[in-house]
Amino acid sequence: MLKRVLVSIIANHVLVIGLASAQSPVLDRILQHGEIRVATSGDQPPFNAISKDGQLMGLEIDLIRALAEAMNVDLNLTSMPFPNLLPALRDGKVDMVLSGLSITPERAREFAFVGPYVLSGKSILTDSETLVNMKSPRDLDRSGLILVALAGSTSAEWVERVAPSATLVTTQNYDEAVKMILAKQANAMIADMPVCVLTVLKNPHADLATPAEPFSIEPIGIAIPANDPRFQNLIETYVEAFESTGVLEELRKEWLEGGDWVLALP
Repeated sequence: MLKRVLVSIIANHVLVIGLASAQSPVLDRILQHGEIRVATSGDQPPFNAISKDGQLMGLEIDLIRALAEAMNVDLNLTSMPFPNLLPALRDGKVDMVLSGLSITPERAREFAFVGPYVLSGKSILTDSETLVNMKSPRDLDRSGLILVALAGSTSAEWVERVAPSATLVTTQNYDEAVKMILAKQANAMIADMPVCVLTVLKNPHADLATPAEPFSIEPIGIAIPANDPRFQNLIETYVEAFESTGVLEELRKEWLEGGDWVLALP
C-alpha cells in the first residue's frame, strides 16, 4: 500500500510557480471548495472496481487518493458507466477521469492527458479452443465472428479499424461482455490485457483464455479539461513525483503483478 509519509514528502516538495495569482478555472474551483471531483467506471479491475463491501478499489483509486492527499483537498469520487465519463468531464461535472483511459490523438483533441502511469494493450478473451485460431489481429477480421467490447472505448474503435468484417457488439460494462462469452453469444471480448487476464483468474473453471502478449501497446493516462494548463502542470508535477519516488511502481506491483486483492472482489 502507499506510504503516507512518502506522499507527505512529495506534497512538501512539489513547486508550483505563480499558483496563487494564476488564472486557473479548474484549480481555482478545487481550492475554493477544498475538494477534487473524480469519475471512474468502477468495473475495470485492476484499474478500478467495487469490493464486496461496496468500496471503490484499484490502482487508479489508490493513485487518486494519493493525489488528493498530496493536494490537501477532499476527494469526491463518483462511479458511472464508462460511456458517460468523458461527457461528464466535457460538461464540467467532474475535474478528472481515471478509468483505464487510453491516450489517443482523437481524445487529445478535446481533453488534456497526464501520464501515462501504466502501459497496456488490446487483447482478447475467449475460450481456449477459439484462442488457437486467434493468434493475431488478422485472425479477427472475418465475417461470422461476433466481437464484444465496451461502448465508447478504444477497444470498440480498435475492432472497427482492425476487424471490419466481424460483427461488433458493445456493452455498458465488462460483466455484460463476459456473460456473453460464457453464454456463447459472442466469440471473443476485446479489452485491455489486464482486464482479460483478471477475468481468466476470476473464472478458473470456465475454460476462458487470453494470449500471453497483447496485440497492441497503449498508454493509460488521466483525462482532465484542456482549458487549464496550470492545473495540468500541477497534476503532471505530482505524477512525475510519484514516479520518481517509487509510488507508482509500488502500485503497479500491487495491482498488476500481485493477486491477493482479487479476494476482495464480489
